[in-house]
Amino acid sequence: MPLHNREVRQDVRELGALLGNVLEDQTSRRAFETVESCRTAAIDYRSGELDSRKSLITELENLSTHKQRTVARAFTTYFELINLAEERERVRTIRQDSHEGTLEDSLETAAAELAEVDDETVEGILDDVLIEPTFTAHPTEARRKTVKAKLRSVANHLETLDERLLTDKERKQVWRDIDAEVTSLWQTPQVRKRQPEPEDEARNVQWYLENTLFDVVGEVYDELADALDDELDGPTDVPKLFEFRSWAGSDRDGNPYVTPEVTANTLERQRAVVLERYREQLKRLSGVLSQDGSRITTGSAFDSSLEADRERLPGVARTAEDRYPGEPYRQKLKLMRERLARVGDVRPGGYDDADQLTTDLEVIAESLRDNDAETVVEAHVDPLRRQVATFGLSLASLDLRDHRQNHTDAITETLEREGIDYAALDEDERVELLTEAVLQDEPLIDLSKTDDLTDTSSRVVTLFDTLAEWQREYGVEAIDTYCISMNNEPSHVLEVLFLADQAGIVSLPEHCGLDIVPLLETEYALSGARRIMGTLFENEAYAQALEARGRTQEIMLGYSDSNKENGFLAANWSLYKNQRRLGEICDDYDVTMRLFHGRGGSISRGGGPMSEALLALPNSTVTGQVKFTEQGEAIAEKYGNPRIAERNIEQMLNAQLRARKQAIEQPKERIEDEWIDAMDTMADAARQEYRDLLESEGFVQYFEQATPITVIEDLDLGSRPASRSGERTVEDLRAIPWVFSWTQSRCILPGWYALAAGLDAYLEDGGDVETLQTMYDEWAFFRSTLDNAALSLSRTELEIAEQYADLAEADLRETYFPRITDEYERAVELVTTVGQREELHTRDWLGENLERRNPYVDPLNLLQTHLLGQTHRTDVEERTLRLTVKGIAAGMKNTG
Repeated sequence: MPLHNREVRQDVRELGALLGNVLEDQTSRRAFETVESCRTAAIDYRSGELDSRKSLITELENLSTHKQRTVARAFTTYFELINLAEERERVRTIRQDSHEGTLEDSLETAAAELAEVDDETVEGILDDVLIEPTFTAHPTEARRKTVKAKLRSVANHLETLDERLLTDKERKQVWRDIDAEVTSLWQTPQVRKRQPEPEDEARNVQWYLENTLFDVVGEVYDELADALDDELDGPTDVPKLFEFRSWAGSDRDGNPYVTPEVTANTLERQRAVVLERYREQLKRLSGVLSQDGSRITTGSAFDSSLEADRERLPGVARTAEDRYPGEPYRQKLKLMRERLARVGDVRPGGYDDADQLTTDLEVIAESLRDNDAETVVEAHVDPLRRQVATFGLSLASLDLRDHRQNHTDAITETLEREGIDYAALDEDERVELLTEAVLQDEPLIDLSKTDDLTDTSSRVVTLFDTLAEWQREYGVEAIDTYCISMNNEPSHVLEVLFLADQAGIVSLPEHCGLDIVPLLETEYALSGARRIMGTLFENEAYAQALEARGRTQEIMLGYSDSNKENGFLAANWSLYKNQRRLGEICDDYDVTMRLFHGRGGSISRGGGPMSEALLALPNSTVTGQVKFTEQGEAIAEKYGNPRIAERNIEQMLNAQLRARKQAIEQPKERIEDEWIDAMDTMADAARQEYRDLLESEGFVQYFEQATPITVIEDLDLGSRPASRSGERTVEDLRAIPWVFSWTQSRCILPGWYALAAGLDAYLEDGGDVETLQTMYDEWAFFRSTLDNAALSLSRTELEIAEQYADLAEADLRETYFPRITDEYERAVELVTTVGQREELHTRDWLGENLERRNPYVDPLNLLQTHLLGQTHRTDVEERTLRLTVKGIAAGMKNTG
């Protein structure tokens, strides 16, 4: 019996036809015919039936402003629906491959690989692994929340059509409901009329945690436990392997709108959500555990636990006994629900922490096992126990982040009151002062006094003062990490330790309530890693803080700004080398390193398949603990659909388990010296070419004229500004709008520029293609780097990019577009040669995806370039232009 009733072409065809009907109903027959004319012209050009796009361009330019808007809206809506069809196809593939036993990167394959080593090593690997996806509020999600909700409803209807046996009447009703949603979608504004606020972003992240991840994580644990039982001799206890974290509502870097009130509201809302989910699960469990107390022996541990709850909550205990006479498990669960309801309440008796809730669940599980109800434990108690281990009482722990300059300024101003000129001190003197201040018993500054501070410094000082209150209210684990952007010196870390000490969050040597995480993102910081981390590890105050945190040091690597500063190839090589260097430094000081990979959704910002990225990390850095950012549209794509979310988590876990095993077996991977020399040569040349492009006179003007950056800056994508100071320089511009702009123009330069220059430099220096091919075959890092570049090259369309280049002044166009074109064409030639393949990409689905999408993205690009070329735009044209940005983002399935 087939698992599915449909296939992707049918979904695409029928959704497209439905949209056509809605378009005609909501506008006019003439508008429908206009859209059809544009669509067929684009397809005909792509298929070779038309020699040029001239007729399509002419038609788009001659449309009235209102018809232009209709065309933009039609193609944007089309992509949003087609994305759902492709999502459904991903689910089909996952289910079919799982059914047939051919699913790659599965937990079964990971368990089989673990079975190659002894049980003690397996247990050590499981204990080592901790995967921490960290959701950020970075503004790369172009869709409104309202639009996403409607699209999710359509997705659910597609699932019904695909996976359920329906009568003709039922099928007709489902299509009626889809029609209603698409009609409503058409009538809903696509473009935000206000900038989202930080709490909107926090709620968005919370939705995925609450509605998808909370449920699927337990299933992943179950699958791993079953796979290990099948492969290993004895039962294996699966420990906590995942922890979810978030920056939404707590990331202050460049965002003055993230106030202490925003963070406090986020903490409160997340706790309320997770407590309610636990109460729901306990209520459901109560329906299962209806055992008659007279027919079982609950055991002394359970009886003691129940009696303790009765003494703690006597009134509730009497109610429970009246409602569930002779049913001890149900009585216990009723009391547990009440204890959850009292968390954070003025009433006594609530759980103090997640460990107490876990203990109660373990007591129930042990009692059930003693009564031969192991299957009940596995089916109903263990999933909840694992949810509690993963989500705690906070749903997702919050990471704080701010720019290092803000901490320096705040300390400078507060110490000035004490007669200390901090600004005049050199680095060594600052380190000495901060160390002595942390180690002394009495505070040096008064954090409650902010009247004489600048606004920025006042915010910093108030944050630390408030952080102590948050940790008392919500628990240290709810908000225990502080990331420092642009960390270039040891003093930048010690400044945060000092402020935390003054707030009472740190009391050395006994207690340190913060993991302090330096974000190394500039070449200066990365190359100075030993100087920074070595100084800290040898520092008396920091060493005590590290000891109090279990001698684990989290270090964040910035992919986005590193790429923007150095270019794709040089940035990737620098990050790889410096990861190895950081691993060596931590080993030298007997410190466990947890790398925090600041990855974006796009290739140029560290994106690409996560499982491949984890397996390509240097062995010396794979301690088992790993952390990485998830952001923007990548969150929706990975975690919007429960089955796809489960698959993503499964692939992450597969990769990390295998990577940790590999690191144990071979702590330092064997890399030929010749390969390292080759990469050094390539990276140096690539960086020089990339920097030469950026620093050439007029390049910034070309970028501004040949991409829609000015439109993107005005889009209400996120709550923080697009640039750090409002100036128009590449350095000042945030990495997201930089990448977003090139992606819109179909010239995804940040994902491949200077790759060819680097490869050619190696070949001209006496290198040979055969060595590059060997590196590609045998070195995961090099293969991953070239394959990721190939993805960006595949998505680049120079014919469309030329339309954007034509918007630039003639001299700028002639200077830069041919240069970019030459680099692109040579990169395509070299990537296919080194990879020994005819096509750029190695994924069949990508070819089908591009073939299906490209003809429909083209009209949006051509309409966008026409509108960008207008000297003056009406309000309608301005809204249409902004809509084309949304549509192209949907068509490319990527922003920044």
